[in-house]
Amino acid sequence: MDYKKLQNGSDIRGVALEGIEGQHVNLTEEVCRNIGRGFALWLMKKTGKQSDLRVAVGRDSRLSGETLCNWLCAAMAEAGLTVTDFGMASTPAMFMSTVTEGYTFDGSVMITASHLPFNRNGFKFFTAEGGLEKADISEILAYASEDTATGMTPGSISCDEFMDTYSAILVNKIRTATGEETPLAGFRIVVDAGNGAGGFFADKVLKPLGANTDGSRFLDPDGSFPNHIPNPENKEAMESITDAVRETKADLGIIFDTDVDRAGAVLSDGSELNRNRIIAMLAAILLREHPGTTIVTDSITSTGLAKFISEKGGIHHRFKRGYRNVINESIRLNAQGQDSQLAIETSGHGALKENYFLDDGAYLVTKLLIELARGKKMGYSLESLLESLEEPAESVEFRMNINLDDFKVYGQSVIDELTAYAKNQNGWSLAENNFEGVRVNLDDAHGNGWFLLRLSLHDPLLPLNIESNSVGGAKIIAKELATFLAAYDKLDASSILDFAK
Repeated sequence: MDYKKLQNGSDIRGVALEGIEGQHVNLTEEVCRNIGRGFALWLMKKTGKQSDLRVAVGRDSRLSGETLCNWLCAAMAEAGLTVTDFGMASTPAMFMSTVTEGYTFDGSVMITASHLPFNRNGFKFFTAEGGLEKADISEILAYASEDTATGMTPGSISCDEFMDTYSAILVNKIRTATGEETPLAGFRIVVDAGNGAGGFFADKVLKPLGANTDGSRFLDPDGSFPNHIPNPENKEAMESITDAVRETKADLGIIFDTDVDRAGAVLSDGSELNRNRIIAMLAAILLREHPGTTIVTDSITSTGLAKFISEKGGIHHRFKRGYRNVINESIRLNAQGQDSQLAIETSGHGALKENYFLDDGAYLVTKLLIELARGKKMGYSLESLLESLEEPAESVEFRMNINLDDFKVYGQSVIDELTAYAKNQNGWSLAENNFEGVRVNLDDAHGNGWFLLRLSLHDPLLPLNIESNSVGGAKIIAKELATFLAAYDKLDASSILDFAK
């Protein structure tokens, strides 16, 4: 077993169930037990403790979750750890178990594969310092691949519950910010959990605050995901919560991904609040609370969002794709003395300085709920916060396969050559302060927008994002690019070439 193949950036992911052709189980009992032992060894090294190490474990609704949990817990207990199984939980809650008074575990593990298909699963790891980095995962997997015992007396396994405590933290946050016991009384707020782990939010957060949650959907955990993928970026998922808002005339709709580290929303007028729009909403709120703060985003945010943040008095710092990348960049800026309150990807991964820089979809939603209650008192709506946001007329993405084993070198050569090419094209200008791939702005005569070509973080792909402020502009930009991209025989540019016709 090549354990390195299980690494997915700062997570571990693999196939836990048969059922999809060509995908065979690699998260076997032996592998999961070795990963548990590997984490125990890593944690001992990290903490310098050889005894009394306490670890919490949680899982989302995936069909394989309980089995993987049993294997992992058993291995960590055999390695000498005191293990507490929290059962169904969210990823952010598992981090909070390391910093919450009365718990303060030395480490925690969340068993999840986010929004991936039902047959997949994986592990996320935390200490009180936050989520583990890529190098830490590499070290855990290296330990897992070796036959190294901890040499400790076996520990123990017990079961407990943490989601009530975590929910109470969110409830108290909203009550403290609003000064009211039931600040959501009179509001109808619906939740679509997509049968993931986010169903708790309706009963344990919204109802205690006075909200009417009738019309909420798919709150019960079901790892077969029979209704839609739990993913705020998924079209069917967003249609589902939008329908729920319209059918119930709700004041707000909330949707989570499987393990609740991401969220999206739908406003009372039926408009979606995701991607650039949720970033703009959070920026508007935070820039009122922290004037002049820096908002760190990933590389594919729109020019309209940059203008919006600037007009609100903030600084937009567009960085690389990858939620750990944007979080670490925001942390870096703060360490240098530049206040940065929010790090967020267009995928919905968002982390706030006030909340340990934890990417927590439920916590992001609490900011919206506080603003909803505040707006009722002061006579404005959430929709009004986005009135000045200029949104593109068109936005498309192409994911072009690189048909080569050494795809990173080839992909980077395409990017480098396009960068040089762009410098000599009429109406093109390279974007300033770009940290990923090549981003080019195009004037009115050449598509009135921008494109970004970058190398995928993990896959043999060159994703290409195009946005235009004019109807038909995306096709003009695609045509401008088509001739250049067609020259690369190892790059499957058929999707954009077809679009450009």
